[in-house]
Amino acid sequence: MNSSFTKIIRTILGLGLLFFGLSKLFHFSFLPTHIYTDDAARFIDSLSDSGYIMYVVGVFEVAIGLMLVIGKWVPFALLLLAPISVNILLFHLFLDTPGLLIAIIVILLNVVLIYKYWSVYRPLFT
Repeated sequence: MNSSFTKIIRTILGLGLLFFGLSKLFHFSFLPTHIYTDDAARFIDSLSDSGYIMYVVGVFEVAIGLMLVIGKWVPFALLLLAPISVNILLFHLFLDTPGLLIAIIVILLNVVLIYKYWSVYRPLFT
């Protein structure tokens, strides 16, 4: 669980979540604006128009990212991240295929870390 490989993967995923979570909360001006098309634009607009969904997702991403970077409550953070990462994958698979590569990377990193921490999850399935 605490091998160098696991720490590197955990840190990469955590930093990515911190960056994308903070960008949802603070709208960094130096980032290029991603232009969504058709259904993806309507979907993102409806989430943004709700007034809270994107902020909640951003807060969760920042909190999970901090847990992963710091190394505290990592199994809990990975459980919280699982539905978020599946949603990221499905959004990009069905609505915004240009972002699919990043979604696949997030899923793969999450799956690798869940596998590395499987001994913690094993009692849930017995």
